Amino acid sequence: RPTFTCGGVVSGESGFIGSEGFPGVYPPNSKCTWKITVPEGKVVVLSFRYMDLESDNLCRYDFVDIYSGHANGQRIGRFCGTVKPGALVSSSNKMLVQMTSDANTAGSGFIAKFSAAEPHERGDQYCGGRLEKPSGSFHTPNWPERDYPAGVTCSWHIVAPKNQLIELKFEKFDVERDNYCRYDYVAVFNGGEINDAKRIGKYCGDSPPAPILSEKNELLVQFLSDLSLTADGFIGHYKFRPKKLPTTTALPTTTTVPATSTVKPTVALCQQKCKRSGTLESNYCSNNFVITGTVITTVTRAGSLHATISIINVYKEGNLAIQQAGKNMSAKIVVMCKQCPLIRRGLNYVIMGQVEEDGRGKIYPNSFVMSFKTKNSKILNALKNKTC
Repeated sequence: RPTFTCGGVVSGESGFIGSEGFPGVYPPNSKCTWKITVPEGKVVVLSFRYMDLESDNLCRYDFVDIYSGHANGQRIGRFCGTVKPGALVSSSNKMLVQMTSDANTAGSGFIAKFSAAEPHERGDQYCGGRLEKPSGSFHTPNWPERDYPAGVTCSWHIVAPKNQLIELKFEKFDVERDNYCRYDYVAVFNGGEINDAKRIGKYCGDSPPAPILSEKNELLVQFLSDLSLTADGFIGHYKFRPKKLPTTTALPTTTTVPATSTVKPTVALCQQKCKRSGTLESNYCSNNFVITGTVITTVTRAGSLHATISIINVYKEGNLAIQQAGKNMSAKIVVMCKQCPLIRRGLNYVIMGQVEEDGRGKIYPNSFVMSFKTKNSKILNALKNKTC
């Protein structure tokens, strides 16, 4: 039987670590750190074979912390008592294990096996992982028997085929409440990594977030709890759905748009007179989507203006990709010729247009765009019930 000391540096394809003196009683007032490294390109999987530390709901006295990486890594979880968690998986080939004991009650400690695995191997993972089936569910640790534990981080990476999107709904939701969700929270990101620029929303409290639709074929759901209050947790369900293909709705009859304008503005297109014609009523049916909203961001790219619209109301959705975070809905549009029609950040507009394959709205020089006034709502509501 190996002799276990307080911490150490271990490496290789697999091996064991254990608390100091295991299976004897671990010493009081100690802090032991193990740095585990497996071969490059692999991830570390840690499986507890035995655990016996002083028990406490929040693991405040004697506990084992597991971190992804060696320095400033993200904590995967904090554990105590006699209940062994499922396999703990790092995001790289390094993992740090730290055991802390106070002056009082002690037990036999722990023994755990580490091994190298291919990234994204599922296994019986404690929480998080890669989800690739066409539909499925995920939930907080301990769900639904008891509250989620303190000091845990879980990341679920949902990956659909390239031509599909992901729809995400939370059925039950109860995460420690805070006005700014600073302590315990769920964050959802477009793409496969934690990146604030791609964050769809950050959620806590006891109201489930509104359904979420990804921009592309990947979503990352991150759950984090701090070392204080905990709550019931959540269960979420996801499913893949095809990207909406553009309908064959004809462009307005007054439009003379060259076929090449689908990707970038052409000189001929942007030399057209910047003038809308007709009325709300006469343009409603010939457009793929009709919304009212506030321009919240604008970026100029290759002669076009890319804008994000915070939606006030949707009268005709068509194939427009609408993002939702909480009660806030938004859509992205491309004004093919940046000056025409001219839209300004912070102002409200009625916007009618066509839709690109990726779900973005497309606005031409003669598209019907006008400043939105409250009085327009009455006409638009009446048009909403119109059969085109």
